[in-house]
Amino acid sequence: MIGELGDELEPTFSGMALTRHEGSTTLTGDLRDQSELQGVLQRVWDLGLTLLSVSSDPCVDEDLPPGGATGTDGERTAVAAEAPREGS
Repeated sequence: MIGELGDELEPTFSGMALTRHEGSTTLTGDLRDQSELQGVLQRVWDLGLTLLSVSSDPCVDEDLPPGGATGTDGERTAVAAEAPREGS
């Protein structure tokens, strides 16, 4: 693994879409609350990944329940992480 998360880790982040680009991976998904966000961040930590950023975006899906990861209505959370480089 050279910076991008492999397909074998996809089940670890169930419910999140993995997008790989230029040596990093972005996890995007709908998180119900701070607790669910903390679980994703804990998995990033447990795997020894480097957290690059966490952000939330207004969500256009009206079917989502209120209370996104930041505690406001209809937000989608993106977590960008980088896998450990070989030899580090």
